[in-house]
Amino acid sequence: MNAVSTQKAPGAIGPYSQGYEAGGFVFTSGQIAIIPETGEIAEGIQKQADQCCKNVGAILNAAGCGYENVVKTTCFLADMNDFAIFNEIYAGYFVSKPARSCVAVKELPKGVLCEVEAIAVKP
Repeated sequence: MNAVSTQKAPGAIGPYSQGYEAGGFVFTSGQIAIIPETGEIAEGIQKQADQCCKNVGAILNAAGCGYENVVKTTCFLADMNDFAIFNEIYAGYFVSKPARSCVAVKELPKGVLCEVEAIAVKP
């Protein structure tokens, strides 16, 4: 197993890694809408969804993968009323249409509106 780390995604805010490579797969931790360069949270569901996807992509890239290698994502929304907007942004990144679960949760870290995690196959 190898930990994956990059400055192009937010650092872990707890006792976990940004990602891990194991058994030919890459597992990303859940990524929220923290802008790595500033540490600030993007505003609004469109910008937050976009930043979550960018953060996942940065971890995938650090592991030698891309969005096209993703086989499964799990997405968390603070409000299912944001589903259509989130889905539109998500679809622009995960064009290979990996398997996905998307659920509404009561609350997300730092009060964000969405979170995305991914599992990819190493090319």
